[in-house]
Amino acid sequence: MKFTDFGFEPQLDEGLEAMGFSEATPVQENAIPLILKNKDILVSAQTGTGKTAAFLLPVLNNILKNKLKGVSTLILVPTRELAIQIDQQVQGLGYFLNISSVPVFGGGEGAAWDLQKNAFKQGVDIVVATPGRLMAHMELGYVNFSNVKHLVLDEADRMLDMGFISDIKAIASKLPKKRQSLLFSATMPDRIKKFADELQTDAERINLATSKPAEGVLQAAYLVEENDKYSLIGSLLHKKDLQSVIVFASAKVKVNTIVKTLKKMKMNVEGIHSDLDQKQREEVLLGFRNRKVNILVATDIISRGIDIDHIDLVVNFDVPNDPEDYVHRVGRTARAKSEGVALTFINKESKEQFNFKRIEDLIEEAVFKIPLPE
Repeated sequence: MKFTDFGFEPQLDEGLEAMGFSEATPVQENAIPLILKNKDILVSAQTGTGKTAAFLLPVLNNILKNKLKGVSTLILVPTRELAIQIDQQVQGLGYFLNISSVPVFGGGEGAAWDLQKNAFKQGVDIVVATPGRLMAHMELGYVNFSNVKHLVLDEADRMLDMGFISDIKAIASKLPKKRQSLLFSATMPDRIKKFADELQTDAERINLATSKPAEGVLQAAYLVEENDKYSLIGSLLHKKDLQSVIVFASAKVKVNTIVKTLKKMKMNVEGIHSDLDQKQREEVLLGFRNRKVNILVATDIISRGIDIDHIDLVVNFDVPNDPEDYVHRVGRTARAKSEGVALTFINKESKEQFNFKRIEDLIEEAVFKIPLPE
């Protein structure tokens, strides 16, 4: 299905054409017509399937069509990285539409707070926010949500995992009762359904093959001693022609050790974790996005919410405790119908073998175990 088939406003069609958008993904085909009909929806689809455009495009169309004024759309997300990513997509399309947006998230310098405050006071169409920082602004009395027509929760499952449920309910209570509520989640456990029932009215549910990596991902694993993982990562990446690699580790100390190990081998690598301030994180991500940094080592702070195409390789230095996290980590590669490789290091003398078996049960396939290099 082509984007021109949705009957968008001419300005939006022109913007999509200029940006090279043509074919809709399955989640977009299913969600966009319902959103255009002003339906509440609860969508479950794996990462990398085009969920952001699935809600942004019909929302932008509604703002154009109905000439909405004030903050018409509130998008809540779990992390600053995802807020920045979505805001960048809004700005990319907004260039053609004269629609404004502001990302609202914590951390950084006072200038970031002032920028967010000024946007609320001077007027903005779309707010993309983490719940905690948004609550801080709302408590000061200058945030006006009386014109909100769309509430979007992206990565709803992760927001509940991070303990944002009470903040989200408090924010929603300040919004007009007559609004459209759109929830997007990578998984669909019962608690998400129950939460959605509290926020939505007669919501349509869309469930598209969740909890499985994209078809283009070649998955494999190594059974390895914990202390040998550093040697293994070095041997796998040393002098390899890889443009873009993400390594996920379970702790900040491991991230730092991996970075030191690879830098000693003259590799172009940087790390990202919660000890970095916002400016440092943005610089690291920008360098990785621009291919000035080839290898990014990270904690789960960016396992969801990073939108970078053509990642050659994802390495799970540790087996994630939650099988769903494996799907999201692996989802960083083979995005948008491309191909990629995902490797996992399994400590053969710990519960990691048990956790990896849970992952294989979830994705309904056995992952090939590669013999260790000499």
